Formats: sequence, structure tokens, C-alpha cells
Amino acid sequence: MEFQIPDFLPAAAELFVAGMALLMLLVVSFMRRGATTAAYWMTQVTILGMALVAVFTGRDVGFTFGQMYIDDPLGDFLKVWVALSVATSLFYGRRYLIDRGLETVEYYLLVMFAMLGSMILITAGSLLTVYLGLEMLSLSSYALVAINRDSTQSTEAGMKYFVLGALASGLLLYGISMVYGGTQTLNIIEVARALFEQQANRPVLLFGLVFIVAGIGFKIGAVPFHMWLPDVYQGAPTAVTILIASAPKLAAFAMAFRLLAVGFWDFAEQWQMMLILLAIGSLAIGNLGAIAQTNIKRMLAYSTIGHMGFILLGLASGVVGGERYLADNAYSAALFYAVTYALTTLGSFGILLLMSRAGFEADQIDDFKGLNKRSSWWAAMMAILMFSMAGLPFFVGFFSKFMVLQFVVATDHVWLAVFAVMMSLIGAFYYLRIVKLMFFDEPLDDAPIVAGVGVRVVLSANVLAVVALGLFPNVLMYFCSLVIHGSF
Repeated sequence: MEFQIPDFLPAAAELFVAGMALLMLLVVSFMRRGATTAAYWMTQVTILGMALVAVFTGRDVGFTFGQMYIDDPLGDFLKVWVALSVATSLFYGRRYLIDRGLETVEYYLLVMFAMLGSMILITAGSLLTVYLGLEMLSLSSYALVAINRDSTQSTEAGMKYFVLGALASGLLLYGISMVYGGTQTLNIIEVARALFEQQANRPVLLFGLVFIVAGIGFKIGAVPFHMWLPDVYQGAPTAVTILIASAPKLAAFAMAFRLLAVGFWDFAEQWQMMLILLAIGSLAIGNLGAIAQTNIKRMLAYSTIGHMGFILLGLASGVVGGERYLADNAYSAALFYAVTYALTTLGSFGILLLMSRAGFEADQIDDFKGLNKRSSWWAAMMAILMFSMAGLPFFVGFFSKFMVLQFVVATDHVWLAVFAVMMSLIGAFYYLRIVKLMFFDEPLDDAPIVAGVGVRVVLSANVLAVVALGLFPNVLMYFCSLVIHGSF
């Protein structure tokens, strides 16, 4: 058999990141001073370069490495947003790391490999590539969570994440083995073709689908696979929490879309009900659990579980009575929700990092008391983010929820839309509680909020983007519809 050289252009962004990670490892090994600073700037340059490569090498739909890798508009779009999320997270968190002596070359290397894992997961065309990307992202994340080796809380969170992550990987791998047994292929497109042409063992595939949905549920943080989320968010250094809370959620959306909406298209009615059950549990546990929290990182973790419920509702709303005429728009709404959630989360944790200083973690809800008297600007910025997460008009969080709910109603699940609205009303309580503390309580701490001009400008722009997208949601929604239609 003659060996054919694959087309490397569709994977140019991933190859660029991998090459720069190896180059950074080589460069810093010869540096006696300034290695961490060099690693930071090389990482930022790599992220910028990756985004540019992804944009300029993009194509309609391309395959390489024996269809194990897909290059399409959805992949390019999400890679740009992953680049934006990671670059912004590093920018916000650098002072936090320096103040605590956590800024190391290893930290930036782990971030680059986690980003590479996210990119592989986003553009995976095979179940094997899905597993490879997921493990690269997960293993890097375990190490990042436990990077503060002097903190018992951090190492405990890393261990919990590792144990539960290993269990979820085992479930996913078992599901993949069932899919291979039922179709004799690991290629996602070939799995879909085998189902369509009635050439697959459907009972075995349905059995494997249950385990694959379980693996997706863990990565997204949906109930009942959410147990790791509050502990990891609280235990990890805040500079790591912001990374875990943003970019991996975009990769998890891509993973769910590739596996379910593409690979198991003919099982849509089955996995639709599974996702609805996960969404109901996530909306209830996420919003009810957040009320009792006194640690704002744990509160945001439970909030994340609730938001993931909305994304699952969007993914589950593409099928109506066996007909898929809503698919493009429903998946576009779910993508819109995932992107705007990442943007809002970046701003929320950015303000936590801004309020933290050496020897002080701004991770308690009471730390926001009287923030308006310390800084009216940052109190207003945090209020905007809380209003958006609560889904109040006219912020982007309102439109993201509204777009998902209109497709839930269109699938004749009016009761489910009513339930989601009721849970959102409960969620509004703990978001508005933060606003009340900032504007109506006396401050517990009079220390000034110190940050560089760059961080202040970028963080302000981040929050104002939430306002702008709330006023003009159709701009982002247009691009979401475009990439879903071009990739589906």
C-alpha cells in the first residue's frame, strides 16, 4: 500500500501551537533570568498566531488524516473564541500568579497543552481524536488545578478532579468501544452513514450512546456528573478557575455537537430525551444549590451548572416529532449561549482577580459588600455581569436564554420552557444579592483596588461587550447561524 502524505493545512493551527510549545520549552531551558516573563509573552504570541492561522487557513469543510480531523467554519469560529478566552484569562490572572509565587514556565506550558487539547476536541472527526483531545485537555487541567502545591485545598481539588475525570473518561471510552462494536468504525461521519443505511447494530449503539452522553455530561458539568465542579472552582487558584470556566466549555459544546448532532443524527429522539433529563437536573440543582453558598467561586460553579442546562436544552431542541427542521437554528442558539456565557464568565472572574491581592482572596460573597463606595466603576461593571447572568433585559444573557427557550417551545415542550423560566427566577435571587451587597451594605475592607491600566481597559471592554451584544444580539447570532449552517 502506497503511503500518502496528508494535507497538513487544515491542521495548521494545531501544528503551530504544538511547535511553539516545544520551542518555548527549548528557549526557556537556556535562560537563566526572565524565563517566566518570556514564557508568558511567547504564550500570548502563540495564541494570537493560532487565531490568525485558524482564520486564514479556514475553508468550508475539509478533512485530513483519514477523516480523523475536520476543518470547518464551526471549528475555526470556536478556535478563535478559545484563543480569546485563554489570552484574556492569562492577562487577567498574571498579577494574581506573581503575587502568590505561582507564575512558572510549567504553568504556561500546561495552559498551551490544555488549549491544544481543546482545539483537537473542537475539530475531531473520529472518536479516537475526541478521546485524544479530551485527555490532553483533562490531564493539563488536573495539573493546573493542583499547581499550588503548598495549598491543601488546591491539591485536594486536583485529586478530586483527577479521580472523577478518570471515571468519566472510562465511561466515554466504554461507550466508544460499543460504537466500534456496532459499526466497525471510529469515524464520526461513517458512524452516521452506518446508522442511516441500517448497517449498524442499533441496540449496541444505543447502549454505547448512553455512556457517551455521560462523558459529555461530565465535561460540561451537567447533573448528575457535576460533583467535581464546585470543589474544583473553589479549590483551584482563581487564575486557573477562570481558564477552566471559559475555554473548555466551548470545546465541550463542540464535542457534544460532533458526536450527537452529526454522528448520532438518526438517534436524535433518543439522545434528545437524555439531554432533557440532564438539563432538568442541571437547572434545578444548579440554581437551588447556588442559593446556599457563601463562597462566590462555589456560587458561580453552581451557576455554571444551571447555564449548562440551557445549552443542553438548545442542543435538545433541534428535533420536533421526528422532524429536524429546527436543527440549524436551535444549535445556533446553543452556540450563541455557550459563547456569551464564556464572555460573561471571563468578566466575572476578571473582577474577582482584580479585587484579590497578595495575602487576600476575594472569594467570599461578603467581600463585595460596599464595593460601590470603594469603586463605583467596578461595582457597576459587576452589576452588569450579574444582571446578564440573571437574564435581565437588555443584556446579552436575556437574549441567549430567550433564543434557547423559543426553540424549546417550538418542540412542544412548553412545560420545560416554563420550568426553565422558574429556575431562572430563582437564580436571579443570588445574582441580585451580589448587587444588593455592593450598593447597599457597608464595606468590610477599605483597601484600594489596584490594577494596571491594561487590565482595567481590557476588563472594562469585556464587560461593555456584554452590554453591546445585549443591544445588538443579531450580530453574533448571525455568525453563529453561519458557522452552524456551513458545518452541519
